[in-house]
Amino acid sequence: MRLKRLCRLGAAGLVLILVAVWSLVLTATEDKDSSLMDQGREPVPLHEKPKSGKRDLNSNINVNANPQEKNFIFTKAPLKHIPHVNKDVIAKNNINDTINIRKPKDSKIHFNLTSNLKGPNVHIRKAILDINHQQNVLNLDRFPRRSTDSIVILVMVHKRLEYLQYLIQSLSRATDIGDALLVFSHDYYSEEINDVIRAIDFCQTLQIFYPYSLQIYENEFPGPEENDCPRDAPKNVAREMKCTNWEHPDLYGHYREVQFVMTKHHWFWKLQHIFTGVQATQNHNGLILLLEEDHYVAPDFYVMLKKMYEEKKTKVTECNILTLGTYDKNRVYRDRADKADVTDWHSSKHNMGMALDKKTWLSLQECKEQFCSYDDYNWDWTLQHLSKSCLKPPLRALVLRSPRVFHIGECGIHHNGKCNADDLVRKIDENLKTNQRYLYPSNLVVTPQTRPLRIKPPKPNGGWGDLRDRTLCATYGRDVSGSPDKEES
Repeated sequence: MRLKRLCRLGAAGLVLILVAVWSLVLTATEDKDSSLMDQGREPVPLHEKPKSGKRDLNSNINVNANPQEKNFIFTKAPLKHIPHVNKDVIAKNNINDTINIRKPKDSKIHFNLTSNLKGPNVHIRKAILDINHQQNVLNLDRFPRRSTDSIVILVMVHKRLEYLQYLIQSLSRATDIGDALLVFSHDYYSEEINDVIRAIDFCQTLQIFYPYSLQIYENEFPGPEENDCPRDAPKNVAREMKCTNWEHPDLYGHYREVQFVMTKHHWFWKLQHIFTGVQATQNHNGLILLLEEDHYVAPDFYVMLKKMYEEKKTKVTECNILTLGTYDKNRVYRDRADKADVTDWHSSKHNMGMALDKKTWLSLQECKEQFCSYDDYNWDWTLQHLSKSCLKPPLRALVLRSPRVFHIGECGIHHNGKCNADDLVRKIDENLKTNQRYLYPSNLVVTPQTRPLRIKPPKPNGGWGDLRDRTLCATYGRDVSGSPDKEES
């Protein structure tokens, strides 16, 4: 009996001790919660799951992913662990760099491009600097040499990975593609896109990055700045606001829209850089074929482009633009696949799959000032203006009647109806298969232009009135192309 009482008393004592300890734990938790509330922060409910990042409608990249997720591009790791970042580059580049843009003689504005970056942006900038500096050409072990008439294919890439994969797939099936240098010019850094490009094994490849992209300059020029004038602000209101560049709206009274001006910047920079800033192409006098991430090519595009260039050099020397694509939905190959027409170059007809050589580019350099000052945010409409107002003679094009370059990017955010990229590619492939007997013609038949087309010069679209854009544009190609500061090359 006495033993049983002792056991009961011991058990009761143990219970009292456990209750006391539990009370202390609860008190400490309440103190911690009240401390968080005092600091203006609410404790995170444990039952809530992290919200997934939003996905851009034109992209396969998760742009707002949580840093803990597997597909997040950059983490808060030290710079030495960031891919493509050279330690020497890190050592000589401070985070708070200032890039001094030299003032063009014809400009009344001067500015500095600052990059006071924090978080992932600084890692992106370091990676871009290092890649542009190293200029590593991949697959040299497989393709150590290119022929003297090799073609450089320059692809303009944003972040629509699905389309880019289709383009790469079509390029891989092209005849003689192993003789090309395939250059990807980016305005968005993504390891997911980089991995796809690094996996290419059918030709030499190179990546370059536009150094002033919106991904880096999110809150400062060339991106949007806090004091920028609202797009639709009347000039008198903008003057009272004292907002940036209030004196210079575009032709239609609108102020700068960042997302639209960037395409013209990137297009002009990539060509300046490929001709003057990339060692692998500095002595290249042959063709540069301009493609975009949402293009798709026929298997004989490379062979046909070489045939066109031979015709241009020997028989139609007046042509300075070669065009492989058309916007004609009725793609006919029978009796047309071996034919090309000579015509005046028009931006709305001949801007897809266009190729030019260094001689043509040097002639365009004489009109650089007009390119950078013409009030149109479209590079092709600007080029149309130069053709009529500056170039002597104007641009002439040799255009294939049956296209070898196709546009599959119709399913972007601006498309109103139902469409599917897979369906578009499938239809193109079916059409090419049906007409495969007409591909690879032995000869190219050129039909001379009988009468020039009389098309009224288009009015500029505006959107390029800001003097900062004009000034930055005018710096491309100076010294090391892509930046007046050599560290930005």
